Amino acid sequence: MKTTLSFLLIGAFTLLSFAPGEEVKVKELNISGIKVLFKPSTKEIISARLFIRGGTANYTKEKEGIESLALAVATEGGTTKHDMTSFATAKEKIGTEIGYSSDYDYSQVSVSCVTAYWNQSWDLFMEAINQPLFDQKGFDLIRGRLVANAKESEADPDSYVARKAMELSYAGRNYAKEPTGTVKSLEALTLDEVKSHYTKVINKNNVFLVVVGNITEADLQAKVSAALGALPAGATPKPESKTEIPAGVSIENRDIATNYIYGTMSLPALNEPDAVPMRVAMSIMADKFFVELRTKRSLTYAPQAYYNTSPSKNPHAVFYASSTKPKESLQVMIDQINDVKNNGFKEKELKDKKEEFLTGYYSRLETNGAQSLSIGANEIFGSWKNFETFMKDVEKVTVADMNRVFKKYSNSINWMYLGKETEVSKDDFKQPQILPGGTKVEKKK
Repeated sequence: MKTTLSFLLIGAFTLLSFAPGEEVKVKELNISGIKVLFKPSTKEIISARLFIRGGTANYTKEKEGIESLALAVATEGGTTKHDMTSFATAKEKIGTEIGYSSDYDYSQVSVSCVTAYWNQSWDLFMEAINQPLFDQKGFDLIRGRLVANAKESEADPDSYVARKAMELSYAGRNYAKEPTGTVKSLEALTLDEVKSHYTKVINKNNVFLVVVGNITEADLQAKVSAALGALPAGATPKPESKTEIPAGVSIENRDIATNYIYGTMSLPALNEPDAVPMRVAMSIMADKFFVELRTKRSLTYAPQAYYNTSPSKNPHAVFYASSTKPKESLQVMIDQINDVKNNGFKEKELKDKKEEFLTGYYSRLETNGAQSLSIGANEIFGSWKNFETFMKDVEKVTVADMNRVFKKYSNSINWMYLGKETEVSKDDFKQPQILPGGTKVEKKK
């Protein structure tokens, strides 16, 4: 499922910590007023990321996508020292990659390079951050590409249903904004607006740096002080406050071959004690959905159930299926949710899942780039220290923990349906009560 792929990847990265055999811990530094999280590594690839706090809290609904566009222009549009073409050439000559991403609670600008070209790569990285060109020609070119991407996304049912579900679940709040923008919002943005936004969010109180690589602390101290020490103090945006996603059903008619079901429910924030048990619980739910919806009944090719960490301050669960038989698929999804809510998870399910987490724990964090993303994301979520303790927290999870937290949050689900409206009714989305022993209380007509 294209829309949720980035959510799944980010969620996977935030679960992970050290590669096997690495004993080195993250060190928190304050360099000229900039928070820096540094993890030495013997690997020959250096990864550095400048995280920008706030995400969708940094702009209004009308300006959604402005931060994504600003970072695209800063990293791809050239600098005051290099125009767009020469900047791209300079990176290519030494195999350096400079990129960006923008999400609900943060954005980040990254550089990845081999150790031999660290000095040159750092200089290009800081040029993009401190001296972006922001000329009209580059702006028009990059905005045009992002508008084309937005058009493609808006035409794709998978992307559309996920975005619509966010708008319904977080109506009137920051998470109802689209981080990468819409066709309408992007086309209305001007160069001056984008440049002004960039200047506003790049400040000492709103950014922090994560570096993982084979460099010395002294070298890092000198580089950060010289390049970022003069940033203005600035202000930190107010983060998204915790709120419950309301229960509801939205059916949008569209004459398409495949119908889309997308449910969201509130979850504990990632810095809350219940977060880890719920993350394990949702991973087990994903297995249940796969077995019941695909393996046993062939109702859908790629069912999904997962803890969406992308809106980290106020996360939610996703229950998803695309199917030519939406009524049957929905019934199986609701039956699985209610079975767990009323009868609980099993000890064997937890044991198997812990082993699976442990197996994937190190393998998915083999690169320094994955580690720097995980460290920074955990800092946004509450504390970078969770990067080092996650697996220990998983080991502490009990079936009782998972049953308690799943039952607590699973009473209110907001459902979005896109497809032939004749295939389902709102009553199909109601959760019938299942009594202990499996007796179902029929839905009221």
